[in-house]
Amino acid sequence: MKKSICHFKYLLIVIVIVITSCNRNRYQFDASGNFEVDEVIVSAEANGKLMRFVLEEGQRLRAGQQMGYVDSITTYLQKKQMEAEVTATLAKQPEITPQLQVIKEQLKKAEFEQNRTAKLVSEDAIRTKDLDDWNAQVALLKRQYVAESSTLNTTTRSIRSEISPIGYQIKLLEDQLRKCKIINPIDGVVLTKYALQDEMTMNGKALYKIANLDTMTLRAYVTDDQLSLIKLGQTVKVFVDKGAKNYSEYNGIIRWISDKSEFTPKTIQTKDERANLVYAVKIKVKNDGFIKIGMYGEVKFQ
Repeated sequence: MKKSICHFKYLLIVIVIVITSCNRNRYQFDASGNFEVDEVIVSAEANGKLMRFVLEEGQRLRAGQQMGYVDSITTYLQKKQMEAEVTATLAKQPEITPQLQVIKEQLKKAEFEQNRTAKLVSEDAIRTKDLDDWNAQVALLKRQYVAESSTLNTTTRSIRSEISPIGYQIKLLEDQLRKCKIINPIDGVVLTKYALQDEMTMNGKALYKIANLDTMTLRAYVTDDQLSLIKLGQTVKVFVDKGAKNYSEYNGIIRWISDKSEFTPKTIQTKDERANLVYAVKIKVKNDGFIKIGMYGEVKFQ
């Protein structure tokens, strides 16, 4: 009986050692680092009062979503004034067709008389001088038509040349009106809010910071000996501490490997803690909502 108990104790000790060894090997990591994201700081593009600016930290936004606008009444009135100037200038344009139509009617009548007189002259019914008079009249009206057409077209081009600079000013004002709108640039979550509605803002002043948290980047560090174990596009295992020596496991993909070495950051422990020079790598990890910016992550390459 005592012998059986001794065998049982020995077997139990062996099982504990094996389990401990397996756990130690399971969580023996190759590299570690911190999670980060590409943050975008959205700034004002116009000067004035924030007439509408409603968002909260932690709010999820869509790309292209309008989050508010800066006071634009002055710019809008300037644009309306320019448009009125264009309308007034265009009203000065001569009506080319009606004015030329008068000469065309006179020319048509003169050409009719010219042809009729030429027929009578051929029949010796009237003098040749009468035909000469109508020929001169037709030639005169044709010259008048050409001259009047040239004058009217020159006047029209001159007026339109006056409108061209105003048109560019209108486009400039339209661009300023567009910049008064606060448009969210990317899908993401608001991390920090820097301004409040009804505050005065100016061009370049930060309004809020946003980042896409659906995919996180683990910036880890590897030694020179580990470079041969990794490549771009490689799938690796990423572990995040859940407490009590438990880890959440994620799939990650290596998207960037630094081509320059650097000294090991003080907050990072590499596989070989004696290594002074390491290489940074970026690993993209799909976030299930539990990974936060700044959290530590561990990596296993194999």
